[in-house]
Order: sequence, then C-alpha cells, then structure tokens
Amino acid sequence: MRHLRGPILRGTVLAVVLLGLIAPIVVGLAETTRAAFGQLPALGYAGWSLEPWRMLLDQPGFVTSLRLTLVTGVGATLVALALAVGFCAAGAGRMRWLAPFLAVPHAAMAVGLAFVLAPSGWIARVFAALLGWDQPPGMASVHDGWGMALLLGLVVKELPFLLLVMASGLSQLPVARQMAVGRAMGYAPGVVWIKVIWPQLWPLIRLPVWVVLAYGLSVVDMAVILGPSNPPTLAVAVVRWFNAADVAMILPAAAGALVQTAVVVEAVAALCGAEVVLRRVGLWWLRRGGRGWSWGPGLRVAQGGVGGLMALATLALLSLLVWSLAWRWSFPMLWPEGWSGALWMRADWRMAMLHTLVLAAVTVTLALVLAICWLEAEEDRARAPWAEALIYLPLLVPQIGFLYGLNVVFLRAGVAGGYAAVIWGQLLFVFPYVMIALSESWRALDARLLRVGAALGAGRWRRLFALRLPMLLRPILTAAAIGVAVSVAQYLPTLFLGAGRIATLTTEAVTLSSGSDRRVTGVYASLQAALPFAAYGLAALIPAWWHRDRRDLRGGAV
Repeated sequence: MRHLRGPILRGTVLAVVLLGLIAPIVVGLAETTRAAFGQLPALGYAGWSLEPWRMLLDQPGFVTSLRLTLVTGVGATLVALALAVGFCAAGAGRMRWLAPFLAVPHAAMAVGLAFVLAPSGWIARVFAALLGWDQPPGMASVHDGWGMALLLGLVVKELPFLLLVMASGLSQLPVARQMAVGRAMGYAPGVVWIKVIWPQLWPLIRLPVWVVLAYGLSVVDMAVILGPSNPPTLAVAVVRWFNAADVAMILPAAAGALVQTAVVVEAVAALCGAEVVLRRVGLWWLRRGGRGWSWGPGLRVAQGGVGGLMALATLALLSLLVWSLAWRWSFPMLWPEGWSGALWMRADWRMAMLHTLVLAAVTVTLALVLAICWLEAEEDRARAPWAEALIYLPLLVPQIGFLYGLNVVFLRAGVAGGYAAVIWGQLLFVFPYVMIALSESWRALDARLLRVGAALGAGRWRRLFALRLPMLLRPILTAAAIGVAVSVAQYLPTLFLGAGRIATLTTEAVTLSSGSDRRVTGVYASLQAALPFAAYGLAALIPAWWHRDRRDLRGGAV
C-alpha cells in the first residue's frame, strides 16, 4: 500500500493541473473560437459565419492597433533582451538589488512612469526650471501615437526579470573559467561572452524570453495607462469591444482575441526561426576565426542604459508616494507646495485592499500547496518534461484569448462574478510563477538528509513536514511573496471573471489613471506597490525569526 502512495500523489496532482489549469484555457479558447465564427446562441447567433471577421476588419483603426501591438511588444522585448545581454556581458555581479523593481506590479509602475513622463511630469518640471517654462510643453509624451511611452514602460518592467533570469542561468555555467581561457587566447571579454557564454545561456532563458514576448504583445493594464488611446493596441481594443454597450460587438471582439493569440504564436515562431538562422550564422562566425571587435562601447552603453532605466523606475515609484501626499502641486514647481495625508484617511480604498488581500492569500496558498505536492511527487519518479511544460502554458497564451470563453463557461456553471471564479482565474497565472521560484531550491536540497530521516524510521509525510519544509522555509516564503506580487498585479482575470463586482487595487488604479486627480491615483498605486514589498519583507524576516535559536557546530547562527 505504501508503494501506491507515490503514483496516487502523482496522478492526483497531474489531474488537478490538467483539469484545473489547462482545461480552462482549452475550454476558454474553444468558446472564444465559437463566438469568433458566429456561434453565440445567447444573442441569437446560431449558425457558423465569417461575419465577425468582416466586422473586425471594418473596425476603425484595426490595422493601426495591430501595428502598435507589434511595435511595442516585439520592440520592448528586443530592447530589454539586448540591454540585459550587454549588462551581463559587462561583468555584472549579484543582482539582488533588482528584486524591488521585479516586485512592483505593472500597473503601479505604469502609473508612476506616467507621473514622471507626462507633459506636466517631473522630467518636464526639471526642464521648466532650467529653461524657464511656465506652461507644460505641447507634446504627447504619454499616450503618444507611436506607443513609445508604452514601449519604454515595458522595457523598464521586464528588464529586471530578464536580468534575474540571466543571473540564475549564469550561475549554472563555468563563466569565470571560460572567460579566463578566452582572455588568455587574446579575445576581448565581449567577444568571449557572445561566442562562448551566450550559446550556453540561451537554452536556459528561452522560455522566460517567450513569456516576456507574449506579455508585451498582449498587455492591457500598462497599455491603458501609457499606450495610445485612439486607436489603442489590439488587446485594449478587444477589451473595449467585449465591454461595449452593443452586445453584438462580442463577435468581432472574439475574432480579435483569436488574432491576438495568433500574433503571439507567430511572434514566438518567428523567434524560433531567428534562433535557427542565428545558430547557423554563429557557427560560420566561429569557424571563420578572428578576434572580432572589442564590443566595449556597446557594453558600456548597455550598462548606462540599465542604470538610467532603473533610475527612471526609482523616480516613478517615488512619484507615486509624493503625489499621494501632495495637497497642491502646480506646474512648474519641482515639489508640492502643500502636503496632506487626507486622502489616505478616506475609506474608499479599504474595500479594494480587502479584496486584494483575500484573493492573494487564498490564491497563493492554493498555488503553494499544489507546487509542493507536484515537487514532492518527483521523489518517486524522474521529472516529466512534457507535464512540466504544461504548467507554463498560461504564461504563453494571451489572457484575452481565453478569459472571455472561460467567463462564459463560468456563467453556465453559476460561479461567475464571485470570489471562486476570480481565484480560479488568478491561480492560472500565480501557480506557474510559484513553481518557477520554488522548483530550483526544492530540487537542490541534499537528498542524503531525507535518506537519513527514512533510515531513522520517518515516513514520507513526516520527512516532508519535519525536514524538507523547515529547511526550505526561506525559498517557500520567497515563492509565496512572488505569488502575492503576481496576484496583486492581475487585471484582466479580475475584470472579466469578477464581472466588475470585485474591485481590487489594480482594477481601481487602472480605472483612476484616466481621471484628473493624480493624488487619488497615487494612493491606490502606492498601496498596490506596497503589498508585494510587504510580502518580500515578511519572506526575509520570518525565516530569520524562525531559525533564531539554531546554531551550527561552530557556534554561529545558521
């Protein structure tokens, strides 16, 4: 009977992942596809038709929206990847200082950047003090027609993620030894990095780059806050059509959601094709020989670019707090003329805070339990790459592509518009990130410790609770903190599956970003940014307190 526990646990966890995480995506895509081809019986459309596609093509600005999506999504991914590669090739050390920027939700960062980049923002105020302006410049530095503000915002937010992913990948490679060998042979550091290190690093970061590309092409909250508004990017346009007063607009919206999904699939496929081409070019370059260029100027530009963007991100976060406490701040003053905490005393944000905390607590708890069960089941059997790949599917499929269809299914089941639906929807995206954060530390634990426990008679569950979980307390809480950051940042799942009834800090911040009172927006965005910081702080403090009385053999703290 004891031998059956492993297979039963593996089968149960796999069934939960397939039915609870993968099936909703498949079913949602199926429902969206039906509506995209005229199958919407609730509105009287019962026959298959291409009319939704004709309606989509007739929408004003559809081609421009598609162009904006490609320019901002692909452009931000390539720029962030180039800067991350140059920064790492320049010999960057530890990157723990990037964690705070990674923790900030996308919407909060976008609001802060809007406060800094706007014609009356902090940057314009600095130029006003230098050049003597008394009015904001007449230029669209936010919501510009080419989407440059959105592209910049995506680079600022995704660059820390790529840098940390690369740092993790580089820790698995003998970088110092290979760099020393290359330098001894007369190659410049940048050439060694591109010719030797990069081909080994790319397979380790390929999937995260795909995730960044998929997100950049389908982002909604940052596009609403920073992107052009008329016409907007395709994802924002599709959301507007889904929420239009004319319910018939659901048909072209569904068709647009499929186009959005196809754009992401084709972009990932193009990246794979580029990888094949560059591999052949790289082999030709290696066989050709030669020391090549030094790449030094490019690496210095990358270092300066990363430093400048992180300084901009810091200024954006500071602007959230300043605006939330400002009472009067007229242009061109660099600092508010008066300060007040009155807006923090208002009770408007408390219900949104409560909803956000409840959703994060329940979602992260479920994600942690599922991740621990998944990883614990690996003790009896080798990892299954095909099953593990399924976990990351929600991060690659555009949310707008299946959330409408999933909401239709929830409506039929009678669970739409409540906590259960929103928690389920958020779990689709929280669980993959929790797995990414926890799996490496879990698998790196010395198995001999568990074998000693088994030799002393401890059963499987006792070894789990008495040995593995206490020793992995810090990684588990760090994964939980990442899960909190992901849950707090969820916009579309909360908007669609909550049917507008569950207001969170993120949904409120995005809504208020188009208003005229920056102070109220600053309060909500500051709270949204503060929650992940608090989670990371607890993840650092709780293990230190828990292990405060434990000593190693030399008498020092563990």
